[in-house]
Amino acid sequence: MNSPSFPKRDPGEAGFWDLRYDASFAPWDAGRVPQRLRRFIATHAPARALVPGCGSAYEVRALAEAGWDVLGIDFSASALAAARPVLGPFEARVRQADFFGALPEAPFAFVYERAFLCALPRRLWTAWAERMAQIVAPGGSLAGFFFFGEGERGPPFPLHGQAELDALLSPHFERMEDEPVADSISVFAGRERWQSWRRAGR
Repeated sequence: MNSPSFPKRDPGEAGFWDLRYDASFAPWDAGRVPQRLRRFIATHAPARALVPGCGSAYEVRALAEAGWDVLGIDFSASALAAARPVLGPFEARVRQADFFGALPEAPFAFVYERAFLCALPRRLWTAWAERMAQIVAPGGSLAGFFFFGEGERGPPFPLHGQAELDALLSPHFERMEDEPVADSISVFAGRERWQSWRRAGR
């Protein structure tokens, strides 16, 4: 897919993503629910869940259909406009919100990661980890897909190795699962792993 020409914007701001959704340019969007998330949903009891940076919200719908008390958030109004036809009767499960702002529904038993951390400029990663420690309930899970690779330019911004992710999460989380991903889309192929992290405490 050839990238349209966009004015220079900060990917830490909603306007960056509004431009791309308005242009129907979303190469990070799989347009489906990943196999590994479907297996997670099938093997865990429904609980309160959060999908930050939910984009077109396929995963929000899948969780809602399985009985989860799920909330999807995105700070891009254009992303949420793209989500509405996907969500159908579950449109009320998403809203425009900033992950770093107030979330009255917190804490969550499950927070899902897919193309959210790697969409954030690296200057925000420490704040991302601190926020996860605040909103994942003790004993709850942060699970999903983490993007690894080389380079600084993005998005997507890659983790430079497992040690970098460990440094972000290990103060408050324990890694429980680490698996290769069989059905990545092209932008992430061969460079993402499914991981599940358990929040410390009870």
